Amino acid sequence: MSNLNSNSKAFDIDERLIAFAGEIVLYSGSIKKDFTSEYYTKQMIRSSGSAALNLGELQGTITTKYFIFKASLSIKELKETRMSLKILRYVGAYKNEVIDNILGELEQLIAIVSKIIVNKRNV
Repeated sequence: MSNLNSNSKAFDIDERLIAFAGEIVLYSGSIKKDFTSEYYTKQMIRSSGSAALNLGELQGTITTKYFIFKASLSIKELKETRMSLKILRYVGAYKNEVIDNILGELEQLIAIVSKIIVNKRNV
């Protein structure tokens, strides 16, 4: 995956989520062509994209409560993406090295968005 292997990762969470969702889409073309792999890959595309979209929506929120809600939805979608990835790894749809790379970035994104929520609650 091109952007996820880079040593100069973007520090902008929006850009990282966009790159993450984009890389999922780009890499999805290399899956095995069977029902299970395609099902979970399509779900992974939806959930990774939704995480980015929800975080984008929170920037226009009026209340702290709604901000936290939208950020929490992003985390939910990222965790859903993680489960799809682990299922795909289990059934051998992707190479383990690629999934491990994706999961590494995914865990960082979950940690960053979680910290955003904590910081917003402490304001």
